[in-house]
Amino acid sequence: MRISKVVTKKGDKGTTSLVGGQVVSKSSVRVEAYGDVDELNSILGLTRSMLHDSQIDEILRKIQNTLFILGADLAAPMDKAVPRIEAVHVHRLDEIIEEYNQTLAPLKEFILPCGCDAAAGLHLSRAIARRAERHLVRLFEQEKINETALVYLNRLSDLLFILARVVNTRKGIQEDQAHFTKNP
Repeated sequence: MRISKVVTKKGDKGTTSLVGGQVVSKSSVRVEAYGDVDELNSILGLTRSMLHDSQIDEILRKIQNTLFILGADLAAPMDKAVPRIEAVHVHRLDEIIEEYNQTLAPLKEFILPCGCDAAAGLHLSRAIARRAERHLVRLFEQEKINETALVYLNRLSDLLFILARVVNTRKGIQEDQAHFTKNP
């Protein structure tokens, strides 16, 4: 699909069109969900600009491309023919999770979402993925969606957490453990 015109003025009154032409409010749960995916894709791009690790950069580049598939999946009712998130996408995340989680020390405590710039970006990406997942759950409660998209987002947030830890570990940055005390 080619985008020949960016400014259409069709959304000036707070509506947008889904794939297939159905007009919905920009505040609809569906639009919130694919908007979160767009935001996630953007923060991953920013994170890649801070990353100095070609292996993880390549993983994030592939994820960014898959997020375009996820966006199309969410922007289209199930009766429309568009690329969809499939089990193979989830399986690939599972493989990466397994590979990289093995390189990390087991967690004994919660950790603060911090570290180097790229790790902090990955932690923020994880939080945005979780928000997208919550919106997708709300959409799932209202209408039929591709359930594999929900699994993908859940697994992706796990992977982003692991990659944040990997980036900090490779940079020699010690994880900052969360402390639960009565007095801050």
